[in-house]
Amino acid sequence: MTSAPTTTTTVRRVRAADAARMRALRLEMLADSPLAFLETVAEAAARPHAEYAARIAAVSHGEHNAQFVADPGGRLVGHAGGTVAPDEPGLTVIYAVYVTPAWRGSGLLGALVDEVAAWSRACGRPELMLEVVVGNDRACRAYEKLGFVDTGARVPHPRIPTLHELQMRRPA
Repeated sequence: MTSAPTTTTTVRRVRAADAARMRALRLEMLADSPLAFLETVAEAAARPHAEYAARIAAVSHGEHNAQFVADPGGRLVGHAGGTVAPDEPGLTVIYAVYVTPAWRGSGLLGALVDEVAAWSRACGRPELMLEVVVGNDRACRAYEKLGFVDTGARVPHPRIPTLHELQMRRPA
């Protein structure tokens, strides 16, 4: 585990003006943890900036999909998204969780999840769920420390057929 930086950061909902910084963070996420996300670095890098900016603007408001970032000023250092579960109206699915390596172990993961949870509750969804690649024990331990419990459910990885993901839940 890397020692935490000594500077502070603000965790907040993404803004349309964050598009370029979000793109840089997204490329870092995909390069650092390729099994955890649903696209490759090449796919993300090939996306036109206008399309990327539109995606960021869309998640900067509303109750169906939101993204939160850790912003110490300058480069973004963390991200977590939340979206409505189509078959469970009281559930928010957390997705694309990432903390840049220098900030791991700093409590930033909990702050990002707390922001998704607060948004979820404000939208009337009292439960959170996330999926982790089976075998990613470091992530599972981190989520367990935040109150997530392995449900026992296993689902196929959306891009790599030989992998599975485990589902974890907790109250928002």
